[in-house]
Amino acid sequence: MSMRPYQRGLAMVFTGIVFLSFDGLLVRLAGTDGWTIVFWRGVFMFCALGLVSCLGNRLATLRSHPVASLASAVLLGLISGLFVLAIMHASVANVVVILSSAPLFAALFSRLFLHERVPYRTVIAIAACMVGMLLVFMGSETGGMLSGNLYALAAAAAVGGNLTLLRRYPTIDRIPLIAGGGILAAVVALPMASPLALGGHSYGVLALMGLVQMPLATVLINNATRYLPSAEVALFYLVETVLGTLWVWWLLGEAPSTASLLGGSVIIMALLVHAWLGLRREGHNVLNYEGSTQ
Repeated sequence: MSMRPYQRGLAMVFTGIVFLSFDGLLVRLAGTDGWTIVFWRGVFMFCALGLVSCLGNRLATLRSHPVASLASAVLLGLISGLFVLAIMHASVANVVVILSSAPLFAALFSRLFLHERVPYRTVIAIAACMVGMLLVFMGSETGGMLSGNLYALAAAAAVGGNLTLLRRYPTIDRIPLIAGGGILAAVVALPMASPLALGGHSYGVLALMGLVQMPLATVLINNATRYLPSAEVALFYLVETVLGTLWVWWLLGEAPSTASLLGGSVIIMALLVHAWLGLRREGHNVLNYEGSTQ
């Protein structure tokens, strides 16, 4: 039984976000400075997806929309770099909480530039998730983390902008964009990085991050914009707020507060209700369409 478009989009973005949620943990485990992480992660992502980009007719879609393709690659590079720098200057919980503001940016950009109506259920879900985000934030230590918080906020804006751009140009192949974003981030980071001064453990973690985790996460999330509005795709970044905090809690002992756990529960419930309403709406649309054709 084949999945309907909305179901396919939900499956893609949820799976992608689960992969992405390990990002903060892997950055911590890499055990080196932020610029070196940005460099190697970008190089590995380019190696993983660069050859794939040359297969078939993938690069032709970029030539059809050169400005949009370049803008998306730049935004992807910014997201990668800003996230790593945020993790290096603030707690993982803080960063993923602030990153959860991406749906607000996506909804705003979609309305301003695509004139795309944001469904009331999405607006309500965003509002509920923001309440959850505030609860998580209340349980986090924020002192001395201003620069990390600002990096995370800039990353959230870039996420919202990129998802909106990809929603506007659904025919652009995502894989070359991700490869291009990786190499752009690596080039920018190289002057500040120390790429040859790492131990074997660090190279192993960075290879896992750049060759497997980030390519899979980014490809799935960016392709989900073919089936879902950008605000809905960005809404699932709120799942990373919960999962990203849980991974570092379980594996590194960074225990979240009761407020963080309560806020995470609010976010998960809001997303479940939102997804259920979306699936129900699509089911009604399918039934109405089939009824009209009989």
